[in-house]
Amino acid sequence: YIPSLSMYPTFDVGDQLFVEKVSSKWFRRPIQRGDVVVFSPPQALLDILLKEYGSSDEIKPKEALIKRVVAIEGDRAQVKRDGNLYVNGEVQKHAFTKEDKANYRYGPINVPKDNVLVLGDNRNESLDGHIWGCLPTDNIIGRAICVYWPPSRVGRKDNDK
Repeated sequence: YIPSLSMYPTFDVGDQLFVEKVSSKWFRRPIQRGDVVVFSPPQALLDILLKEYGSSDEIKPKEALIKRVVAIEGDRAQVKRDGNLYVNGEVQKHAFTKEDKANYRYGPINVPKDNVLVLGDNRNESLDGHIWGCLPTDNIIGRAICVYWPPSRVGRKDNDK
C-alpha cells in the first residue's frame, strides 16, 4: 500500500497496487523512463537515515518503496535552477507531477550502468534520488501497474508516462 504522498497525484495514501514482477526478470523487458517501480531501499538511503537519525528504522531494509524512473543507464539528468528536470539536455514536462517545478537543484549526473534515477511524482515532498542518488536496478522488485483498492481509484497506472 502507499504510505505517503510522495507519489501524489498518481497514487494517494492508502492505495493498494498490483505490481508486475515478471517482465523485467524473465522476459528481460528493460526498465524504461516513465515506469513506476517498486524497489528495496538502496544502501545510500539507509546510510543517510543512519547518519541523520542514528538509525535506519524509519525504513526497514525489507520495506518496499515506490517512485517513477526519470532517467536510465547512460542518461545525463539534472534539475536546473529553473526547477525543470532535464534528461539528455531536453526539458521533461509531465502531466503526472504534482507541481510544475521542483524547488531544488540536482546534478548534473550521468546515470551509471545497471542504475536508474527515480523521483517521486510529488517532487517537492519526496525522499528520492535527488537526495540519495541513483537506484541499482537489482533493487527493483517490479513495476506498479494498477490500483486495486480503494474501489473509487481502481485503474491502470502503467500508461501515465
